[in-house]
Amino acid sequence: MNMELSRRQFVKGVSAGVAGTTIGALGFGDVEAAYAAAIRPFKLAGTTETRNTCTYCSVACGIIMYSKGNLAKGEKAEIVHIEGDVDHPTNRGTLCPKGAALLDMVHAETRTLYPQIRRPGSDRFERVSWDLALDRVARLMKDDRDKNFIARNNDGVTVNRWTTTGFLAASATTNETAFVTYKVVRGAGMVAFDNQARV
Repeated sequence: MNMELSRRQFVKGVSAGVAGTTIGALGFGDVEAAYAAAIRPFKLAGTTETRNTCTYCSVACGIIMYSKGNLAKGEKAEIVHIEGDVDHPTNRGTLCPKGAALLDMVHAETRTLYPQIRRPGSDRFERVSWDLALDRVARLMKDDRDKNFIARNNDGVTVNRWTTTGFLAASATTNETAFVTYKVVRGAGMVAFDNQARV
């Protein structure tokens, strides 16, 4: 189909575009945003605001979580809304698709909420206490280090290496936490030490 554009049609189209751009420039294009901003205080009325860091990657974007439920009255607090923190220097309120879907992760039925263990020969995991889980991890690490610690290499040089256990650290932590974690891991002699921030 051959379609020719006359001068009159061209001028009409351009005029409509200029008019639309001018209306937007005068502020009328923000009507939807203003409407949403007017509703927002009512949507989040009665919620508790908590700032945190997104858990997905090493970018460490700031988030604001809104929860309902008064703990002082014995009510269980439930997160009802999560958004980017506009005051955070990393993301300035923006979130990637994974960060924008954090609420789904929080309420996922498959989310792990407590320590579990699968005993030798068992086909299922069972819930255990935090004390048992942490004691077991500490015991296994100590036994492995005692068995596999390398104090000196073949040339007799002191190396203090522990190569059979590795440590995966959280990259969305404070500098102070990262520094202490590094000192503990390296002080134990671990060679395999990594986190998301490396990539």
